[in-house]
Amino acid sequence: MHLFLPPHHDGSALYVPTRTPRLGEQVPVRLRVPGPAPEAVWLRVVEDGEPRVYPATLTDTIDDEHWFTAHVPMTNPVTSYRFLLVGEQYDGGQAWLNGEGLIARDVPDASDFRLTTTEPGPAWARDAVVYQVFPDRFARSAAADQRATPDWALPAQWGDEPIGGGPGTGTQFYGGDLTGIEEHLDHLERLGVTTLYLTPSFPGRSNHRYDAATFDAIDPLLGGDDALASLADAVHRRGLRIVGDLTTNHTGDAHDWFTRAQDPASVERSFYYWTDTAPGYVGWLGHASLPKLNHNDPALQDRMARVVTRYLDAPFHLDGWRIDVANMTGRQGADDLTHEVSRRVRSTIESVRPDGVLIAEHFHDAGVDLTAGGWHGTMNYSAFTRPVWSWLAADSDLRYVEMPSPIPHRRGPAVVAAMRDFGAAVPWSVTTRQWNLLGSHDTPRIRTVLGSRDRVEVAAGLLFTYPGTPVLFAGDEGGAVGTNGEHARVTMPWSQIEAGGGPDWDAETFEVYRSLIALRAAHPALREGGLRWVVIEDDAIGYLRETADERLLVLATRAPWAGAELPASLGTALNVYGGAELGSARALPTHGPTFQVWTLG
Repeated sequence: MHLFLPPHHDGSALYVPTRTPRLGEQVPVRLRVPGPAPEAVWLRVVEDGEPRVYPATLTDTIDDEHWFTAHVPMTNPVTSYRFLLVGEQYDGGQAWLNGEGLIARDVPDASDFRLTTTEPGPAWARDAVVYQVFPDRFARSAAADQRATPDWALPAQWGDEPIGGGPGTGTQFYGGDLTGIEEHLDHLERLGVTTLYLTPSFPGRSNHRYDAATFDAIDPLLGGDDALASLADAVHRRGLRIVGDLTTNHTGDAHDWFTRAQDPASVERSFYYWTDTAPGYVGWLGHASLPKLNHNDPALQDRMARVVTRYLDAPFHLDGWRIDVANMTGRQGADDLTHEVSRRVRSTIESVRPDGVLIAEHFHDAGVDLTAGGWHGTMNYSAFTRPVWSWLAADSDLRYVEMPSPIPHRRGPAVVAAMRDFGAAVPWSVTTRQWNLLGSHDTPRIRTVLGSRDRVEVAAGLLFTYPGTPVLFAGDEGGAVGTNGEHARVTMPWSQIEAGGGPDWDAETFEVYRSLIALRAAHPALREGGLRWVVIEDDAIGYLRETADERLLVLATRAPWAGAELPASLGTALNVYGGAELGSARALPTHGPTFQVWTLG
């Protein structure tokens, strides 16, 4: 069989040349239809809540591809649209094309394409490769030996296995610090990542530091303010970026704001939600150690703005923030202030650093929150992590991200459908800045989920070629293992890394990651191009990443499959990853697991 080449549209420049439309502008949108031309194409746009229909015009035919153009009136700040194709080749004589694909039935508006007048965010964030570091576990400098172990901590030796649950989970303390990170920036450069993302650096009474005791200083156990300033300066001198982690949803119960809030007459009293039942205030998900912030209070809004700007400005110069528990920030009972908070934080960032990035933590459907003009993107568990896991996971009882059930095993069509469903819920400008990840400090390690190096290569291949910003958790590049978020927070085995490998460091996996990052850097289509699905089989999925100047074919397989032929219309194929040359038969490889990329044209 030949590759599946359906009618296609996405938000990339090849189909929507206007980067950021203005309200009232007529925005050209293009539709690509391979094979027989439809009898007619219509554009359906929702304007002020009412659907309107406009004709699309055939503007070009190249080989066997027909290009139609229509214009979307930007009546609203977020304007949704889809195409109607009419012709006998469609079931029932017509079909809709929306973000889920070609559908020969009536569909709701939820998966329509979207244009937004909101600026998409900095280009560097779209092009970045992000490296997540959990400071306690990355590297320990000599200075750490001179610091006293805090009273809350359970001391551990570097290389000890992390506690995966029960007593000591949040207090096991290895003593990694910011100077240790600075001393190992060569590793980041050798890998090819461009952005360092640090989980919280504020003082707390836990190893994760999401229970901040203050936002006014960096934890002395990490080296304090001077260590963060030095690290940020070293990062920037290498041409890299650095992003911090902030909890806008809650503080720790030892936080100086919360301490002062015990006085009913204090300004800080209204920073929190208070109750008549024990412990007397609202804790995040019932945790008394994490009192919930009340963003109704203008004084809290001002105080939080000062925190946001303090670390974007000298001497730290952070390049943006990842916001913890962003989906719950500003939401409590009848209060729903999340969109206001996100827009306010974004505006505050841009007032100090116009090219600053703002990323939200969100484990489920973030579509509603990502059209509000606040967050640039989320940690993309729904549209990337979970689908990839469910396609490639080994048999195990590991939890399916935040769900209480084991990871399911799904076929390619269901996996692609999930990726398209969640992707269709947001504008393309958001899709290209979503933080795609195979795992984080809150999940099992990808090597443990998948069970083998070859499947890790397939997953990593998808990570570095799919639209969005790839994020890897420090250690994944060396095959780190772990059965849940806490157990996965392993220390970096520096002696083995420097020796070129060892029982806790897989040098071949490191080379896979390094090569895939280099591939992404070498091909603009992998950072800027559209996404056209062309292989959707049980054991194989594949897509085209295309710009006006470049086209790449990506193929991922988890097991042997029936295969397909490359149509002549896609041009000659040159393998740039995986080593499979197509030859004169132009047949895609049928073995698996494998990950392959070709340039076409």
